[in-house]
Amino acid sequence: MKKIKLLLKISIIFFMLGLTFYLGLYLVARYQTKLPIDSANKLYIYDGLDTLSPDLNDTWVSLKDISPNVIKATIAIEDKNFYKHSGFDFLRIIKSLYVNFKSGKTLQGASTISQQLSKNLFLSFEKTWKRKIKEAWLTIELESQYTKDEILEAYLNTINYGGIYGIEKASQYYYHKSAKDLNLAEASILVGIPKSPSNYSPIANLDNAKKRQALILDAMVKNKYISEEDKEKAYNEELTYYGNFTNDNSKTIMYYKDAVINELKSIESIPSSFLETGGLKVYTYLDVNAQSILEKSMLDNITNKDIQVAGVVMDPNNGHIIALTGGKDYSISEYNRAINAKRQMGSTLKPFLYYAALENGFTASTTFTSEKTTFVFSENKTYSPANYNDNYGNKSISMPAALAYSDNIYAVKTHLFLGEETLVNILKRVGITTKINAIPSLALGSEEMKLVEVTGAYASLANLGYRITPHLIKKVEDMNGNILYENNDDKEAVLNSSLVYIMNENLTSTYNYNFVDYNYPTCHDLAASLTHKYSIKTGTTDYDHLVFGYNPNIVVGLWSGNDDNSASNISNGTELRHMWRDIVENYLSDKETSWYEIPDNVVGVLVDPISGKVANKNTKKPTLFYYLKGTEPTFDNNLDALIPTIKEENTTKQN
Repeated sequence: MKKIKLLLKISIIFFMLGLTFYLGLYLVARYQTKLPIDSANKLYIYDGLDTLSPDLNDTWVSLKDISPNVIKATIAIEDKNFYKHSGFDFLRIIKSLYVNFKSGKTLQGASTISQQLSKNLFLSFEKTWKRKIKEAWLTIELESQYTKDEILEAYLNTINYGGIYGIEKASQYYYHKSAKDLNLAEASILVGIPKSPSNYSPIANLDNAKKRQALILDAMVKNKYISEEDKEKAYNEELTYYGNFTNDNSKTIMYYKDAVINELKSIESIPSSFLETGGLKVYTYLDVNAQSILEKSMLDNITNKDIQVAGVVMDPNNGHIIALTGGKDYSISEYNRAINAKRQMGSTLKPFLYYAALENGFTASTTFTSEKTTFVFSENKTYSPANYNDNYGNKSISMPAALAYSDNIYAVKTHLFLGEETLVNILKRVGITTKINAIPSLALGSEEMKLVEVTGAYASLANLGYRITPHLIKKVEDMNGNILYENNDDKEAVLNSSLVYIMNENLTSTYNYNFVDYNYPTCHDLAASLTHKYSIKTGTTDYDHLVFGYNPNIVVGLWSGNDDNSASNISNGTELRHMWRDIVENYLSDKETSWYEIPDNVVGVLVDPISGKVANKNTKKPTLFYYLKGTEPTFDNNLDALIPTIKEENTTKQN
């Protein structure tokens, strides 16, 4: 009996000490600098016109402007004792520890709304004791400095509803209505999303969303917020989900925001936590019109519902990314394929290979025989690349012809002739940072790279030889207007501008009907609908379709394929080319454009486009090829040559 009394006294003492310590913490926290829950970690994102973009920014609404259905559903499923505890639900913590210990798995969590808010606003999601201790202290600060309603309001305005942050934005995105007008059925679906946005989005996975809705409605019944009849009615109500903000770029605009945040994290001068800064103003290069054109072109042309698409629209002169999509619909898949996915680039690496060839003495008239070929290496290793559909000319073809048909034999012969490291070095020079292996198949794009970095590499051709860094952020300021970061648009001359000019002309062969011979140019279907002059190159693997194209004003890189690397139908490549055409043509429709001026040390010669030999009066389709002065082909037969008089200004202005 004495032992029991002693134990009871000790317990009371420890309880009182703990309570005193706990109250002391709250007293200290109360007089700390007030946590900025309405601005901490908050980004204000501006478009290229320095306008605060409504699509890229969250909308804060007061608690009175949020439907009671949302509030009750959130409390019922997330933290039923929210208005009773002081930041920590100790009984729930003990219960979850018991359940998890008994099962050997983490089946239950015990985070309160206050804890979740502190984590969302001020902390990373790393699972360390240091973070957990900091989370506990921040939770105490929140509870001591704000009312329960203020905490709940902040939580509902900052939680992730499937890449859409805040209940008002989510309500507009999923239902095209304000958060204050959400009924029970709509609210119980939305409240289920934050648990696992990719699994419980009603657009991405309606079955899972309905299962989660059922759990939430059950919790509301148990907590006496609704009746069984209310639950059944809400669960069985047919709802319409939109997955956009009712404007022209709302299915893809979040991919741009995602890329902005990704770039922001890589800038060393930006603090990893925005607690001290109280929010950031991020100025981007987003062109809302270009983003709308990108999305509309995709929706108009890509008919395969299962295939995915990524695209980058860039100013080649400085690397400004003015539009971007990492998929077809952010509400279905948040994975950003434009900046994260590494895919084989196929034949789109050939322009860099042939540029390297020009540096090493090749000309547009340099020929290799297009024929079925097996290459033999040391130790009797062999490599047998094939042309698409096993289509070979079985004759010598010029470099522009090899580009027009995307001839693999010409490419591998060039690659091996130059040495396999040559292409690797060229790709590094133009900004490819992904590790590349010097192997025979590199000429055919067998190595995996990111769409955004290859688009940046093409910018080096579009801007006549300067390496740029693709980027979305112009500058970053704190809330007081102090500049924390500003991009200087640095660029470096890495290629010979005259040789780049020649390559840019060579790449117009891909849609030039003069090259119709034993094969068709890969982009011949675009020729009739192009009103501007472009350099274009497509690429195809068993799993990927790509197209890159440009002129001095714009460079656009596109990819389509399946995330699981399953085979992609050839028709997907056709649709992607048409998407590319619609993007560039619509974007440039109201802009004055020009082609590149012919350099002083470059001459044009009329030649036979397939053989590369100087044209004569019997040449059926004489075509202009360009050369460094002194390397142009000469007349070498008995027929009268066509006299090339290419001295006129090689600039066309189009509106």
